[in-house]
Amino acid sequence: MTETLAGRPRIRVRRAPGETGPTWRLVPDASLRYVFLSPHLDDAVLSCGNLLLALGEGADVTVCTLFTEQSTPHTASARAYLRQCGAGSAAQLYARRRAEDAGVLARVRATRVHAGLDDALFRKRSGAAAARLARLLPELGHVYPTYRWHVAAGRVSRADRHVVRAVSEVVERLAAPAPTVLVAPLGVGRHVDHVLVRDVAARVGGDVLYYADLPYALRQEPDAAFTAAHALAPVTVPAAGSGKTPLIAGYRTQVDALFPGGVPLLEDRLHVPTRLLTVVGGGGAA
Repeated sequence: MTETLAGRPRIRVRRAPGETGPTWRLVPDASLRYVFLSPHLDDAVLSCGNLLLALGEGADVTVCTLFTEQSTPHTASARAYLRQCGAGSAAQLYARRRAEDAGVLARVRATRVHAGLDDALFRKRSGAAAARLARLLPELGHVYPTYRWHVAAGRVSRADRHVVRAVSEVVERLAAPAPTVLVAPLGVGRHVDHVLVRDVAARVGGDVLYYADLPYALRQEPDAAFTAAHALAPVTVPAAGSGKTPLIAGYRTQVDALFPGGVPLLEDRLHVPTRLLTVVGGGGAA
């Protein structure tokens, strides 16, 4: 039976040895209902693939990917991304990415939801004036004209208010059946779509676990202000055997660019509100 605190599910952890001292490992609980929020068509598996595998058959797991579409015309940053992926067109690439995601999630027996919103790299401003400007120079009609200075800056534009509302509606609907554990990005790397989804999950409230976004988290640390404000404690889900490596390899359009030297053996790094933690197998209070 699932442990609860005031009607909320408890997240079980076990103390384990680590390179720099004891660490906390998540004890996967297939009796809980999980909704994984994935900004793009690979993020949930990249960061939480070990947990998805550990939950196994019979768990109530949904993976909702929010930004699954593209549109034209394309900015220089978008065209560079297409070249990086070796794609003839954005429409072709995103059709392949959706198919890849469907195949990978079927392997972990997760319910798949594609919300159909445009990726930030392709997101356009609304209105006739913006459309006219985009015909002159695509960047003038886009919410985030460049990757480096806009998409990767982590600042959600005021022009994205309708997107924030759309994401909120999707998340609220998926989280409505109680009790549900949301698993959301922590925003490591500052990709604006990741930050947007993180902030929506935090506002929706309830029980939210946050994952350190891979591969960004291999090089960057989480936002210390956010983790402190939400009283988050780091826990891990180590790889069993080859872990999530074969799942990540299923995203063939992305994997070479993400891991040019090959996919390493990766653990999941989660950050859990301390109020939800309970220790099993000894070790004292978390």
